[in-house]
Amino acid sequence: MRSIRFVTNAGAVFPALCVSLLAAAPVALTAQAKPQSKASPLEATMDKLATHPTVAAAFKSIQSDNAWTLDQQASICQIPAPPFKEQARAAEYAKRFRELGVQNVRIDKEGNVIGEIRGVRPGPTLLLAGHLDTVFPEGTDVRVKREGTKMTAPGIGDDCRGLAVVLTVARQVITQKIPFSGKLIVVGNVGEEGPGNLRGTRAIFSSPMRDSINMYISIDGTGFGVTNGGVGSNRYRVHYKGPGGHSYGAFGMPNPMHAMGRAIAKIADLEASTTPKVTFNVGIVTGGTSVNSIPFEASMDVDLRSETAAALAEIDARLQKALREAVVEEKARWPKSNAALSLVIDTIGLRPAGSTPDSAFIVRASLAAARTMNVYAPLTISSTDANVPMNLRIPAVTLDGGGVGRGAHSLDESYDDRNDGYKGPQWVLLVVMGLLGAK
Repeated sequence: MRSIRFVTNAGAVFPALCVSLLAAAPVALTAQAKPQSKASPLEATMDKLATHPTVAAAFKSIQSDNAWTLDQQASICQIPAPPFKEQARAAEYAKRFRELGVQNVRIDKEGNVIGEIRGVRPGPTLLLAGHLDTVFPEGTDVRVKREGTKMTAPGIGDDCRGLAVVLTVARQVITQKIPFSGKLIVVGNVGEEGPGNLRGTRAIFSSPMRDSINMYISIDGTGFGVTNGGVGSNRYRVHYKGPGGHSYGAFGMPNPMHAMGRAIAKIADLEASTTPKVTFNVGIVTGGTSVNSIPFEASMDVDLRSETAAALAEIDARLQKALREAVVEEKARWPKSNAALSLVIDTIGLRPAGSTPDSAFIVRASLAAARTMNVYAPLTISSTDANVPMNLRIPAVTLDGGGVGRGAHSLDESYDDRNDGYKGPQWVLLVVMGLLGAK
C-alpha cells in the first residue's frame, strides 16, 4: 500500500541533458486537454515535446491501437510466473522484444529479460522495466476473464500491466523512429514480489551494467502515480529451540513457545515512529506437536519496515534486543532447570530503503509530463524494484501504468481500462523521451 504526498509544482528548468527541440508545428494531442495553469519552463518543454510529429504520432497510435496493448497484457498474464519460476513468461517476453525489433535481447543468469534500443546520438542510459513474477503459487488458474473494459485474473495489474506498457513504449519508439539521445534499456525482471526479494534488479545493479545506467524507471501497478520513496524492509524467521518434553512430566523447563510469546509481547510494545514511519509485524507463528507436549521449537516470521535506512537500522537493533531478552527471561523463570534454550535468527528478506528527492530531475520530469497529459500523479512511497537504484543514489522512480486496478495480490485481481487506459503508456513514453533528450 502506498502513502501519498501532495505536490503543487513540477518546477525548474530542463537541464542541458535535454537539448532544444526541433521546430515543429503544434499537433493536436488526443491524450490531453490543454493545461489551464501557467506552465513552468520544464512543463512548457514537455508540452512542446508532446507536439513533435514523431511523439504525437506515437500518442495517436497508442490510443487507436489500444487493443494491442490490452492483448499483450492479457496474453502475458496467462503464462504462469510463480516466484522463482518465471522462465516460461521470460522466454515469451524475450520473443516479443525480438519481434518488435529490440536489439541485443538476452536472458541473464538470474532470469531477467534485457534488450536495448539505441538513440541517434550519444547520451544517457535509461532502464525501463516491468516485473515478470507474481505472488501466486504454481497451479493457480491465471486465465483472463473479460467483461467489457474490465479484465480479471491473478496478476493482471501487478505486473502484467507494467509489462504491457514497456512493450508498447518500445514498439512506438521503434515504429515511429523517435530520435533520442543515448540508450533505452528495456527489461522484464524476475523476483520483485516478496519471496523474490528484488533478486532480479539486485542482479542487474550488481553486474557491470550498473556503471552505465544513469536513470531507472519501473512500471508497476495501475492508475497514475510517481513513487520516489522506497520503503525498506528487514524480514526474519526467528526460532526458539529446546529439548521439549511432556507437558506434565517435564514441566519446569524453559519452554520455547513461552519464550517466543515473551518476544512477541516485547515486539508489540516497541515504540512506533511516524516521522519517519516505522512499522513492525509478527505475521506467521508455528511450532509444537501436540497440546500436551512442551515444544522443542517455536518460530515466527517478523517484518520491519521504514522509509529511511537509519530508522530501519534502529528498529532492527531494538528487535534484536527484545528477541534475546526473551531467552534470558524464560530461563530466569525456571532457575532450577538445566535444559537448554537457544535462539536462531534466519534472514528471509532484506529490501534497501532509499529515495529520489522531490527536486530530482526524473521526478520533476514525471510530474511535468503528467500535467501535459492532464492527469493527476501524486508522489507516493512504496516498496518496488526502484528501491535498489534509489539506495545506490541512482535517479529512480516507479510509475503506474494507467487504468484502474483492484484487488492486487488476490485471485480476483482486476484491471479496468475504462475510456482512458491508453494514457498510461502515453505518459510513460513522454517521460522516457523527455529524460532521453528527444529531439
